[in-house]
Amino acid sequence: MRKIVFITGATSGFGEACARKFASHGYDLILNGRRTDRLQQLTDSLESKYNVAVLQLPFDVQNEKEVFQSIENIPDDWKKIEVLINNAGLALGRDYFDEASTEDWNTMIDTNVKGFLYVGKAVSQIMVKQGHGHIINMGSIAGRQVYEKGNVYCASKFAVDAISQGMRIDMLRHNIKVTCINPGAAETEFSLVRFKGDEATAKKIYDGLKPLSSDDVADIIYYCASLPPHVCINDLSVTCLQQADTIYFNRKANH
Repeated sequence: MRKIVFITGATSGFGEACARKFASHGYDLILNGRRTDRLQQLTDSLESKYNVAVLQLPFDVQNEKEVFQSIENIPDDWKKIEVLINNAGLALGRDYFDEASTEDWNTMIDTNVKGFLYVGKAVSQIMVKQGHGHIINMGSIAGRQVYEKGNVYCASKFAVDAISQGMRIDMLRHNIKVTCINPGAAETEFSLVRFKGDEATAKKIYDGLKPLSSDDVADIIYYCASLPPHVCINDLSVTCLQQADTIYFNRKANH
C-alpha cells in the first residue's frame, strides 16, 4: 500500500534529512519549502535515487490563506497522508530582551507558532476524515528551559510543546498519534539563519562539541513513525553526549 509523508521546511536541515530517510523506505512525499530551486533539486534527487513520487507545495507557512488553500487543493490521490512532519521553523537573533528586534520576534512567532498551527490544523482535518495518522511536531529542548538571550525563540518552542500536548489529547478520539521531538544542539543551517549569515559566529556555537546531525534526528523521527499502530511516543528529547540541557555542556571532552 502507498505510504505518504508530508514534510514542511523540507529544503534544509531536519526536513531535508527526513525527506531522504522516508524516501529510502519507500514513502512518497509531499514537500513544502519556500526555496523553489532547492525544492526542485531535492525532488529530482529523491525521484531518481529512490523511485518515489514527490508533490511540491512551495507555500509560506506564515500565510494562513496560502497554507489552507494549498493543502485543501492537494489532489485526492495524495490525501492519504500517513505522517506529517511539522518541521518548518527558525530562530532569528540572540539578543537581550530589551535589545531584541521586534521584527525578529514577529517572524519567529508567525513561523514557529502560527505557521505550525495552520499546517497542523489543515493536515489534521485530512487525517480525521481517514480515521488515522501521525503528526510529528518539531520542538526543541529550548521549549523546556529558557537560556540567556533566548527569550522569544524559547517562548515559541514552549508553545510548540504545549500545543503538542493539547493536540495529543484532542486527537485521541480520532485515533491520530501526536509526537513532539525536542532536539538539542544540531549542526544544520539553524545557527547560520539565527545569526543572519554570520558564519564565524554560527560556527562558534559548536566549538568543542560533536553535535547532533540532521541524519541523527531523521533516524529518530523515522523510528517514531515506524512503531506498531498501538504505540505512540508522545514526547522525546535528544541531545549529543556533551550536552545535558540548554545551559550545561562539556566542551572539553574527547570526541
